[in-house]
Amino acid sequence: MSEHARPASTGPANKATDTCGHCACSASAATIDPQPAAAVGDFRLHIPRMDCAVEEQEIRALLADIEGIRRLGFRLAERTLTLDANEDAVDRVTRRLREAGFPNERLTATPDAPPALAGSLRKPLMALGCALAAELVHLLLPDSRAFSVLGMGLAALAIALAGLGTYRNGLRALRDGKLNMNALMGIAVTGAFLIGQWPEAAMVMALYALAELIEARSVDRARDAVRTLLDLAPPQAAVEQPDGSWLDTPVAAVPPGARVRVRPGSRIPVDGVIEAGHSAVNQSPVTGESLPVDKTTGDTVFAGTINETGLLDIRVTRAARDTTLARIIHAVEQAQASRAPTQRFVDRFAAIYTPLVFAGALAVALLAPFVLGMAWMEAIYTALVLLVIACPCALVLSTPVTIVSGLASAARKGVLIKGGSHLEAARRLRAVALDKTGTLTEGRPRLVDHDVMPDVNAGDALNRAALLAGHSDHPVSQAIAAGLPATATEVATEAATETADDSAAERFTALPGRGVSATIGGREWVLGNHRLIEERGLCSPALEQRLHAHEAQGHTVTLLADDERVHALFAVADRLRPHSAEAVAALKSMGVAPVMLSGDNADTARTIAAEAGIEDARGDLLPEDKLAAIDALRSRYGACAMVGDGINDAPALARADIGIAMGGAGTDTAMEAADIVIMNDDLRRIPDVIRLSRRTHAVLWQNIALAIGIKAVFMVLALRGDASMWMAVFADMGASLIVVANGLRLSRH
Repeated sequence: MSEHARPASTGPANKATDTCGHCACSASAATIDPQPAAAVGDFRLHIPRMDCAVEEQEIRALLADIEGIRRLGFRLAERTLTLDANEDAVDRVTRRLREAGFPNERLTATPDAPPALAGSLRKPLMALGCALAAELVHLLLPDSRAFSVLGMGLAALAIALAGLGTYRNGLRALRDGKLNMNALMGIAVTGAFLIGQWPEAAMVMALYALAELIEARSVDRARDAVRTLLDLAPPQAAVEQPDGSWLDTPVAAVPPGARVRVRPGSRIPVDGVIEAGHSAVNQSPVTGESLPVDKTTGDTVFAGTINETGLLDIRVTRAARDTTLARIIHAVEQAQASRAPTQRFVDRFAAIYTPLVFAGALAVALLAPFVLGMAWMEAIYTALVLLVIACPCALVLSTPVTIVSGLASAARKGVLIKGGSHLEAARRLRAVALDKTGTLTEGRPRLVDHDVMPDVNAGDALNRAALLAGHSDHPVSQAIAAGLPATATEVATEAATETADDSAAERFTALPGRGVSATIGGREWVLGNHRLIEERGLCSPALEQRLHAHEAQGHTVTLLADDERVHALFAVADRLRPHSAEAVAALKSMGVAPVMLSGDNADTARTIAAEAGIEDARGDLLPEDKLAAIDALRSRYGACAMVGDGINDAPALARADIGIAMGGAGTDTAMEAADIVIMNDDLRRIPDVIRLSRRTHAVLWQNIALAIGIKAVFMVLALRGDASMWMAVFADMGASLIVVANGLRLSRH
C-alpha cells in the first residue's frame, strides 16, 4: 500500500509572438487567468477589437507603465481583459485604450457572442458597391477629367468605408516597427492608388474587408467549440428559501450549502450531493459516458449534466466558479494558452517569411526594370501584388484553429488535454505504463477472505486490523475495514475516538509502498504488504505458501503483524474495468506497448495483467522502482506515458513524457496535476487520444503545406505578370478559409 501524491506537471503557458495583425488570427492563444472567472475585486473590460495575439501584445505594451495594475488576464475567446488593479488605474486604462483605438466597456457578466454576420456586413458591402461603381466608371465611361474624378472619388469612398481601421492599425504597426497584414495592405492599396490603379485599389480593400469578416466568423466556430461548454450549465437554479418556497436565483449567486431543486429533463446547475429523490442522470457533457447513470440519495452530481427521469433535491457543494464543469472549461482555456511545437515553428517561420517577402517586393520595384526589363509602373505593380501575398495569415491560422478544435473535441468526450504540446506529443507514444489499482481495475477492492494464524485471538486480531485500516485512505485498507465482521468494525470505530483506551491507535504512520503502522496498547503493529513483512524478517515457508495460494488467484494480500509474528492475513480482490482488455488490444494494434507497473505482489500483478491481455507485468514496485521502470521503458521503446489515478505514482507520472490521470469526475488532484485527465475513467480514451493526436498532426501539416503552396504559386504568377492584386487577395483569404475549414474537421473527430 502506498500513499499518494503527485506534483503538478503543467507549467506556465508560452507567450506567442504573432506576426499577423489580421483580426481573424484570434484563435491564437493568450495568457489565461489562473481562475475560471474574475476574482472578487477584479475589473473586467469588454474590448471588441481585441481578438488576436497581436492586439494582446499591443495592449500589454500600452498599459505597461500604468501604476496600480497588479495583474492582467486576457481572454481572447470572450474579447475580455481582467484587471486586478486600483479603481484609478482602471480609469486610466480605459482612457488609454480608447485613445489607442480600442473602444471598451465595463462588464459585470460574460459578454454576449459576437454580433450576427449580417449586421457586420453593411460597411464591407457598401464599400464593394462603391468599388464596383468605380470599376464601371473606369471601363465604360469616356476617359475625361470629370469621369476620372468621379471614379477616383468612388474608389476613395470605398477605401474609406472598408479600410479606415486597416490604415489606423497599419500605421500603428509601422510606428512600432512591425510588418503585419494591416501595414502591408495599407502600403499596397496606397501604392496602387498613387500609380493610377484606383479601381483595383478600391476593389482590393473592399474584398479584403469582406473576406476578413468571413474569415473571422469562420475562426469563431473554433471558439464556439469552447463557448458551448459555457452553455451546458443553466443560468439559474431553483433555491430553497427559509420559508420552504423555491426561488429562481442566478447560479453565480448560489452559495455552497444551499439546497436546489432540479426537475426531470432539466440540466443540473451546480455540483452537489443528492438529498432527496432518485433519477437517471446523463453525465456525457462532463464525463463523456454514453449511458445515463442511476443516482440516488448521497450520490454526487455535476453541473451541466442532465436530470432525465426524477425530481432531485441537491445540496450544493461548490460555488458556480469552482464546479467540475468550470474547471473543465478553465483547463481547456489554459490548454489554448500553451503553444504547441508546430505552432511555435510556424510563428518563427512567419516572423522571418514576412520581412523576406517585403524585402523581395522592394527589390522587384527597384531592380526589376534593370534586371528583368520591366517598365517602372509594371515593376511597382508587381511589387504591390507581392506585398499582398506576403501576409502570413493563412500560415499563422493553420495551427491554432486545428489545436483548439482538437482540444475541444477531446473535452466533449470527457478527456482534458492540458495543452497543444501534449496533444501533439501523444502521437509519439510507443509505450504506455499502467498502474493496476484504480487504472486497469475499478479501484474498489473488496475483502474476499481473511485468515487468522493459529494460537492468535481472532477477535483481537480483527479489531486491530480494522483499527489500522480505518486510519488509512488507501483503497485496500478501506476494503479491509469495510469487509471485516461488524463487531470488529464497531470496536475499531469506538477505539478510534477513545485515544485513552488500550486499543486506541497512536503514532499512526504511513509507510509508502509498504503499508501503515501504529502503536496499539503500547506495542507497534503494522498492516502491510508482503515486502514489509519480509523486511521485518517475519516470513516463513508456511506463510509463503499461504500467500502464493492467494496471489495466484489475483488477490492482493495484506498482513497484520507485530514485532514478533504475523497474526492474520487479508485477501482483497479488485475487478478489472469492463473495457480494460479492449483498450489494451487497441494500444497493441496501434504499435504501442502496454506495460503494468504495480506496487502489488508480482503474482497478483501477472494474474490481472494476463486477464487484461498485458504480457509485460511488473509487481512489488516501490515509487522509486516505478521511476526506474519508466526510464527503462523510455530507453527501450521511446516516448512513454504513465497512467495512474493522479495521486499515487508521483515520480513515475512526473518522469513520463505524458502523465495521464484516471481522474473520475470531480477528482481535484487529478484535474490539477495531470497532463491529460480521463474524466470517466475509460481506458479506451487513451488510444482515442493517440488517434486524435496523429490526426491533428496530419491536419497541421496539411494546412501548412496548403498555406505555403498557394502563396508560392501566386508568387510565381506575380513575377511572371499573370497575377493581379485582387487575385492575390483572393489567394490569401482563400488559403485562410481553407486551412480554417480543414482544422475545424477535427471538432467532429
